[in-house]
Amino acid sequence: MVDDDMVSRHVLGQALASAKLDYVAVGSGAEALAQVDKIHPAIVLLDLVMPAPDGYQVLRILRARPETRDLPVVVLTALDGEDEIAKAFEAGADDFVRKPFKPVELVARVRGQLRLRAAMEALARKEKDAGVVLEVTQALASNLDFRGILFMVVQRIADVANVDRVSIVLVHEQKNVGYVVAASDDEQLRDLPIDITKYPEIQEVLTHGEPLVVEDAVTHPLMEIARTTAQGKTNFASLSIVPILYDGKPMGVLFLRSRRAGAFAEREVALCRTIASAMAIALRNARVLQSLRDETQQVTVARVEAERRMRSLQRYADFFDSSADGIVVIDADGHLLFSNPKAREITGYDEQDLRGRRLGDVLVSNSDNLALELRAGFRKGHFPKDVDIALTTRDKRDLIVNVSFASVLREDGAVLCSFRDVTKQRAVEAELLKTKDFLQRVIDSSVDAIISADLQGRVVLFNRAAERICGRPARDVVGTDVRALYTEGTAQKIMRLIRAGGGRIEGLKVDVVAATGAAVPVALSGALIFEGDAPVGSVGIFTDLREKVRMEQRLQQAQDQILAQERHAIVAELAGAAAHELNQPLTSVLNYATLLKRLLTSGTPASSAAEIIEGEAERMAEIVRKIGKITKYETKTYVGKQKILDLDRASEDGSEVSDPTTGTLRASQPMPPPAERGSDQ
Repeated sequence: MVDDDMVSRHVLGQALASAKLDYVAVGSGAEALAQVDKIHPAIVLLDLVMPAPDGYQVLRILRARPETRDLPVVVLTALDGEDEIAKAFEAGADDFVRKPFKPVELVARVRGQLRLRAAMEALARKEKDAGVVLEVTQALASNLDFRGILFMVVQRIADVANVDRVSIVLVHEQKNVGYVVAASDDEQLRDLPIDITKYPEIQEVLTHGEPLVVEDAVTHPLMEIARTTAQGKTNFASLSIVPILYDGKPMGVLFLRSRRAGAFAEREVALCRTIASAMAIALRNARVLQSLRDETQQVTVARVEAERRMRSLQRYADFFDSSADGIVVIDADGHLLFSNPKAREITGYDEQDLRGRRLGDVLVSNSDNLALELRAGFRKGHFPKDVDIALTTRDKRDLIVNVSFASVLREDGAVLCSFRDVTKQRAVEAELLKTKDFLQRVIDSSVDAIISADLQGRVVLFNRAAERICGRPARDVVGTDVRALYTEGTAQKIMRLIRAGGGRIEGLKVDVVAATGAAVPVALSGALIFEGDAPVGSVGIFTDLREKVRMEQRLQQAQDQILAQERHAIVAELAGAAAHELNQPLTSVLNYATLLKRLLTSGTPASSAAEIIEGEAERMAEIVRKIGKITKYETKTYVGKQKILDLDRASEDGSEVSDPTTGTLRASQPMPPPAERGSDQ
């Protein structure tokens, strides 16, 4: 179920759950493709409108793959246009459901597609089985080597039934001696005599003439003898035995074994019954039983077994000798039967030293129980792969070897063990792991945020500083779209600038979006990450500018306050200077007014004018005295030690004085000489 809308996924899930249909829900096309490869679903419900890859792209990819070419896909769409539906079917859709949908309709369409697929698969299986039966029947009727034909038959059955081993066992007339005439996993096996009394499952089929299916060999009562003996048959979890009947009399059985429990369904049993019927006629015509009686009179069971065993080992000897890995063969008791030159080189033992030793004496060190555990696992059909085991060589060097086990000579319980020295490789891996951990700690301890994403925009690295700046935990961000961390269009702009800058950019001021939705100012330095010449991702280092912005704001406020204070100081200086300069002229005016009052006749208009001049001069003098009291900025001696601004010097031609309105200096203009002043001045 693929839909990028969480609400739609929830509604779809409820509809499917109510219909008891198991499902896996994903939110993107990329996740859908990964899940299809992982779980191999029976059907896909696919929304069309999603971020890339959208539903149309996912459809095209599924139809282009051989393994998903026939996978049913039902598309979900809220689009009304018929063109979109036609486009979906052209891309490979099998059916569609419009949103909003009715749960009953959705479930009905899903079940319909499942029924259609089941019918097609059943038809394909029938066609395949019919082809196998025809092929086997034609081979059995041919005049080619009959032994080779039997081997081909068991191989084809093993392939079609998807099992691990298929054998043909023919029985003696007294039904207590049988002969394994062909086995799918051993082309050299010929006429191996077995004691039928030790195989109660075969006896059951020969007695009743009906197929027997053992779904679990561990618990089935007929397998009790196999579980308590070391015959190696317990390597298989399930088995099926089909009788080979001629005129209602058993000639032998087809013996199918699988390491998977419950591996045999009705289809496999029916196919084997058909082939067994054809085989019975061919065997009767070839008079195989008479040939077996003639051959087994010349050899004993022990000799046949020994020769088969030696042939089975010898055919691999040349390959083992040239192998770059150490190889040893171990019998059911854990003794070494064979070792190749590389095994002797790694362990430091020669061939005579190794032959007859136990597995625990050679490969395993510091663990007395490991060899016992391995042999117990072999008897259950467990053969570990790529296991690191400590080894001490003959000259007491400690090594680490990577070991894989496999079953050979299954009737004997022999095991193939291949290993190689990985001591240096593991040391390098440990060092790389330490380096990786150190780099991770460096990244996490960085005061700057470090965020990395792949070329699809998925976040792959999000350190602790990034968590602090963005207010988001890394577990919620890693794997999501990096564009969610920026304001609209910012991520695309950054990538364009990085590509335009030759793969890197420095000092770009941008805003990232915190978890609260607030914009956080940062300085970004970013670059593309390359593997060879191909870009595989990008990385960005973000410096938090919030504290810097706050400091700049406080600095600007302080500068504004200083400027205002300077302006006030200049005004005060000018006021003090004006008070000083006005003092002497006012004194002269006051003195002359007093003199005029004395010289003029009291009561005359001139005397009244002199009194007015004297009074206004007194009032002006009082204002000057008040200004002088509130100013403290001096630049020249005034009375005693007091200093005030020297206006005479500042007003000279070409001098500069402070402009009280701006706090800056301006050129002053000279006063006109007295002769040029108006008569009223």
